[in-house]
Amino acid sequence: MKVAFLLLVLAFAFAPAHGAEGPRGTGDLGLVVERATGSVLIVETTGNTALKRVEGLGDLSHASAVFGRDGRFAYVFGRDGGLTKLDLLEGRIDRRVVQAGNSIGGAISADGSLVAVANYEPGGVRVFDADTLDPIADIPSTELGDGKRARVVGLEDTTGDRFTFSLYDTGEVWTLDLADPAKPVVRRFEGVGDQPYDALVTPDGRWYLAGLFGEDGAVLLDLWDPKAAPRRILDGYGRGEAPLPVYKMPHLEGWAVAGDLVVLPAIGRHEVLLVDRRTWQEVGRVRVHGQPVFAVARPDGRQVWVNFAHPDNDVVQVIDLPTRSIVRTLEPGKAVLHLEFTPRGEEVWVSARDSNRVTVYDTETFETVAEIPAEAPSGIFLTARANRIGF
Repeated sequence: MKVAFLLLVLAFAFAPAHGAEGPRGTGDLGLVVERATGSVLIVETTGNTALKRVEGLGDLSHASAVFGRDGRFAYVFGRDGGLTKLDLLEGRIDRRVVQAGNSIGGAISADGSLVAVANYEPGGVRVFDADTLDPIADIPSTELGDGKRARVVGLEDTTGDRFTFSLYDTGEVWTLDLADPAKPVVRRFEGVGDQPYDALVTPDGRWYLAGLFGEDGAVLLDLWDPKAAPRRILDGYGRGEAPLPVYKMPHLEGWAVAGDLVVLPAIGRHEVLLVDRRTWQEVGRVRVHGQPVFAVARPDGRQVWVNFAHPDNDVVQVIDLPTRSIVRTLEPGKAVLHLEFTPRGEEVWVSARDSNRVTVYDTETFETVAEIPAEAPSGIFLTARANRIGF
């Protein structure tokens, strides 16, 4: 009798967010951020539908998310300093804390036990228990004077309980080892370049690459070598050219890695840079429609999909990497903000903020598979990220 009752309770506890009977897994679930309303849509990629809207997540104007290792819980980082733990299966907020005045994203440790948040105000990184959201560690950034500290950007998980991040205002890269959370170990590298603004970690967890906003170039750190210091690459990639006004910072992240190539949006230029990640030398460029923001590689590395900053942000272009050419230009709607591939890359989800919809495309035929209404959608995050380094 007790066993039967327990099974009944579990069936209800793990019912899908849309209320259908029976248990479900999390492998095809994800989130769409609705930036204007402080809400998210829980979505599924098997039938390409929205399951439920969850409200009350605060300021999501620059929100991102990571997932616990089993994909059930998402951790949403809000611009207002909010850290929200969201239960995807029950379709509700599990816990929420406002841990800072202004934050810019975060990361989760390899074992899923620690969640780290990058903060603008106050500057630094704060670390929380992933289960309870209790504070674990507080790592203040470099002081700037007048009570202010450097803003933290490009916070990425690497391997184990380690994180790497950059300090925008002081041109630094720090590594953080939380093998013993009570005794954080920090390594600081100063003078790496002018205004590091975002970063990626390669899928093997070895390389941390930070772009520079204040100069043409990037910074590379070998995370496998404890004696390594950051080194400069791609110096002067725009030398001799007048940069265009930058309307939106490009984003890097690990999605820009496609096989042996890293595809980087060029700041202030209408092109993407192709970099050989074996040598970290530039090996080519592709001219694109506008100022690129995201360059997202399909999981097999064959294609890279690119969206653009204002005023060219109603277009997405598809680069075929073997030929290094544009093979399709699409118009998903007004103000395209984000792209996310399904785990095997057969489809891609594209958000159009000002058209209030997400469009799902077949990546072989480029045909529209589905359109999902959403309130000013921005970031799209699927649970496949739970099993990838740097996501």
